[in-house]
Amino acid sequence: MIDRRSLFGKTLIGAAGAACIALGFGGAAQAADMPKPFDNPGDVKIALVRYLSTGDFFQAYLAGVERQAKALGVDLRVFDSRQDAALQADMVDQAIALGVDGIVIQHGLTESMKAAAQRALDAGIKVVAFDVNVENDKIPQVEQSDRDLARLALEQAIKDNGESFNAGYVYVPGIAPLDRRDETWVKFKEKYPGIKELAVFGTLDNPIANSVANQAAAALRANPQITVMFAPYDEFAKGVKIAVDELGMTDQVDIYSADVSTADISAMREPGSAWVATAATNPAVVGEVSVRALAMLLAGEDPGHNVIVPPTLITQKALNDQDIKNMEELGEKLPQFSHADVAVPAWMPLPKR
Repeated sequence: MIDRRSLFGKTLIGAAGAACIALGFGGAAQAADMPKPFDNPGDVKIALVRYLSTGDFFQAYLAGVERQAKALGVDLRVFDSRQDAALQADMVDQAIALGVDGIVIQHGLTESMKAAAQRALDAGIKVVAFDVNVENDKIPQVEQSDRDLARLALEQAIKDNGESFNAGYVYVPGIAPLDRRDETWVKFKEKYPGIKELAVFGTLDNPIANSVANQAAAALRANPQITVMFAPYDEFAKGVKIAVDELGMTDQVDIYSADVSTADISAMREPGSAWVATAATNPAVVGEVSVRALAMLLAGEDPGHNVIVPPTLITQKALNDQDIKNMEELGEKLPQFSHADVAVPAWMPLPKR
């Protein structure tokens, strides 16, 4: 999904309707105050090469990328592989052929992105990776502090349910942020041996929420004693909620997740909702940070190898108590959610708020 207000052109590329979108922004930054190459920002071309794009999180992330690119005045190209790993690698090569100055790789598989990222470096192109481990010390890794995301959600689960409960877990291995969240889940099970993991399932098949709902329903029918579902990605949590609602188990199961969107807030605030807590960064802010880290590289500066955006715990109770209905109100009432003071050198223009 692309914000049509900022869509200048769209060309379908390759399988499954994957898209490369050219987004041209000019004149936003004050060139006289900017380091090279941003003293001529219209000449700077960057690319976002995406593996995952389905769901509110990824739409918000893209919006943040677009806003920061606009603030810098650079030419942004968006490539969307729609979960086709081979196509994503090809799209990195397409970006190289276009002569971009920098690339943000958003999600993907290590085995396909490692070599592709190296090809970009070999071509003299700066690269930043978000939530994909390309195993390269020269490439900054933008992260949501995934281990802290999982920790915050699981600490709330312990607070609400005690140190012993029967759990279901939604997980797909091989995706860097999910793997990092899994590390925390493993440690929590070791720390609290009273947690019994009765079912593990998960898929990234589109539509993700509906696909997970089918799996969750089967898991709950087979294990009706489950009282906690840890679903550390909001599309997973949506799927689990669908299953819990359809099975009439809203009073029995509590859902803990990661990530947030306006749709998630609405689902959490439904009367009697089983979705009681999530831990999240603002995906739009993460998108902005990804572009800022790349811009620092292009200006000859070092954003650090691990560029970490800190998360916030968001509970159903807090949403209801403060009458938070959408992401805008979440940022207003939880100011730490609306901006991350990460990768912000003095010269960096920020998006208008």
